[in-house]
Amino acid sequence: MRDVYVIGVGMTPFGKHWDRTVRSLATAAAEDAMHDAGLTPDAIPYVYFSNAVGGLVSGQETIRGQVALRHTGLLGSTIINVENACASGSSAAHLAWMTVASGQAETTMVVGAEKLTHSDKQVSFRAYASGVDLDEVGGDDHTVDRLAVAVGSGSRSRFMDIYAENARAYMDKTGATQADLAAVVAKSRQFAARNPRAQLQEELTVEQVLGAREIVWPLTLPMCSPIGDGAASVILGSKAAALAAGGPLVRIRASVLTSGTDNAPLSVERAVERVYGEAGIDPADLDVVELHDAAAPAELEHCESLQLAPVGEGAALIRSGRTALGGTTYVNPSGGLLAKGHPVGASGCAQLVELTEQLKGRSGDRQRSGARLALAHNAGGSIGDDTAALSLTVLERI
Repeated sequence: MRDVYVIGVGMTPFGKHWDRTVRSLATAAAEDAMHDAGLTPDAIPYVYFSNAVGGLVSGQETIRGQVALRHTGLLGSTIINVENACASGSSAAHLAWMTVASGQAETTMVVGAEKLTHSDKQVSFRAYASGVDLDEVGGDDHTVDRLAVAVGSGSRSRFMDIYAENARAYMDKTGATQADLAAVVAKSRQFAARNPRAQLQEELTVEQVLGAREIVWPLTLPMCSPIGDGAASVILGSKAAALAAGGPLVRIRASVLTSGTDNAPLSVERAVERVYGEAGIDPADLDVVELHDAAAPAELEHCESLQLAPVGEGAALIRSGRTALGGTTYVNPSGGLLAKGHPVGASGCAQLVELTEQLKGRSGDRQRSGARLALAHNAGGSIGDDTAALSLTVLERI
């Protein structure tokens, strides 16, 4: 296996793009990435297209990538469609990494795109609810609309109920408070205010977060990732391709993709052990982390599972300021899913875009000075008590 480098990135602003299609968003991100890498479409033989719920939202199935990339000049390349819940983007990137690492191609492209906004919010909620085992949710009666059962009341994403339940258990176990969850949001908004591509750029205080509309206790509205649209793209290549593209070199030091099981250990425990071992690093070495914060309490739990904080001390880490602007290890400097936004199929790619730009020193007012090592954590779906799909990627500035 040979080294693989990130040689180009591109991304649209995330938000509610009512007047844009998946094709429009994907085209913009792909063209930006090719421009960044200095490549033309004929230099990219493999393209992995990530989209999680397009079939449920728009009805487009089976050839989503070919349709979305139709006007980019990439048709004729090997286009592979990837769907793996919220981890679709990172799953596509893992496949692209393997393609270059194995010597099958000198360059590959990943494009993640999603349009979640819809005039009928039930359509969006049904799309989110599909990321669970519907047989488990719906019981033995197969005559019922099992997806409708998964949606429940329809006033919010089913995953917010899951996150709220986990948050209550975490708070009981660790002594973390609702104010600690609000502090996660305040930090994310501080970063997002400095990210022109973030969906929610207004800074909020802890008090404002606590005073916002309750979704399901202890979650208020700003503690939940918003519905939105967007696209992000990453081009990977060999060292020769990276040198030809110029600029600082960013190498993928390790890439791990796994699935959840019905037995211990959990997917994140298995993946963390592998990724740190394969990268040959300690969590304390990380300068920048993008983690999957679909709801505020997830950041506290993930900081612990990624070994950025001891078990039970995720809230203490947030309170310390070490993960905030000016701290030692920036966590979600893009604003994270909470503020940058969470167009499902694009989220994993967007994490890699943010980390690449941090490592190349291109992140403006949210730049972590001297960033050298970065980690992306992207999780998707729910299977039993575990995450259905989980990806961890370590990147390094050479």
